[in-house]
Amino acid sequence: MTFNTNATTSWRKKWMPNLLQEVLHNALVAAKISQPDYSDILYIENPYGSAGSVTQQTAVGTYSVASYTSTTDTLTVTEEFVWSEHIYDLEKVAQIADIKGSRMKEAMAQMATSVDKYVVNALVDAGTGSYTTPAGGFTTPANINEIVGDLAGKFAGYALGFDNPYIVVESTDVTGVLQNQFSNGFNMADSALNNGLMGHWGGFDWYVLRTGTFVTDNLGSDAFTNSGHRLAGIPGISTFAMPGGKMTWMEKEVSGKTGVELAMVAYCGFKAWHQKLALTVDITLA
Repeated sequence: MTFNTNATTSWRKKWMPNLLQEVLHNALVAAKISQPDYSDILYIENPYGSAGSVTQQTAVGTYSVASYTSTTDTLTVTEEFVWSEHIYDLEKVAQIADIKGSRMKEAMAQMATSVDKYVVNALVDAGTGSYTTPAGGFTTPANINEIVGDLAGKFAGYALGFDNPYIVVESTDVTGVLQNQFSNGFNMADSALNNGLMGHWGGFDWYVLRTGTFVTDNLGSDAFTNSGHRLAGIPGISTFAMPGGKMTWMEKEVSGKTGVELAMVAYCGFKAWHQKLALTVDITLA
């Protein structure tokens, strides 16, 4: 009997769990730096009044009455995020791995990352606070203390001024931040050396997104010019709305094709509220 004529595919195979080959995904920060709204509402109103003023005068017992005005600030859900692809029946039959389940997880991750990218860029554009780093930006370790101190001055003095402010950078900035943490005092240096990048440091929560998150590009109905920019601010003073708080998953049979078409859709709106725009800072890298 001959055993050496088996085709390659007839040998027994070991299938590794396909989670080992899942695509790498970005960390998500939108729900941490902006207040999420998951109600089934597409239009949100947030009225605000005119700022009052105090008159200091010699005590005379009289005063002038100022007029009060009210303005309605609004958020409208306008953006639609869609992921889709087709898996043929042969692809499901020929593979032991759960292709459809794997694609569903991939869709959720890609959709969430796209929403994150939109929210971060929208915040940069909306904020009226501005700051330009020293030459070299975050990648120069010697700059970090100055940048943190300067940004702290943007928020200090407000009642909300130092209520867990955040800084959002890209992965390419980490080298300067981390090297600075390695050299800053015994406790900080030991913690950074043992644990890596400190997520809370200098009074700020630090969030790192992959390079290419801050873009000069069109994202849906909005055009952004944020390449070379970063972000700092106070969390919860803007809102991103995702009605129902979910991404809708669909499986459809398609005429003339075996298998199924897979699709996922989510809707999103965003608003940085008018009265606190100064507490969101557009950082320009020098």
